[in-house]
Amino acid sequence: MPPQVFTAFASEAHVNNELVEGLQSIEYRHAKNRYDVGAIGTDKRVAVYFGLRVVTGSLRVASDNATLDGLLDSGEQFVISAALRHGDAKRTVTFQGCVLDEKTFSLSTQAHGEAIYTFSATQVEEK
Repeated sequence: MPPQVFTAFASEAHVNNELVEGLQSIEYRHAKNRYDVGAIGTDKRVAVYFGLRVVTGSLRVASDNATLDGLLDSGEQFVISAALRHGDAKRTVTFQGCVLDEKTFSLSTQAHGEAIYTFSATQVEEK
């Protein structure tokens, strides 16, 4: 199967089914906690146990987003759905049980303002 290369220009994200206007980028990470078990008297690993899955991410938006600002203030859970596209190729990434952790804002000379909304989620599904 050839690799899929998605483009930001053709992709979009929704928060609670509302389009995120001015989206510049979406980044996310999901990882499982891992516990290594070593044998007594040796430096060899004999087993691995996996635990909690942690999902974190960020949305970079031109200027700011009133919906995300409201969710940051309220602490309510929400859903993010990102449609990643390029030509006929498409992948949908859905984050459930999201909460906003932080917002940062920057404005520099000869550029527009950008807000970065950092979130965590209970799960992520890629289709």
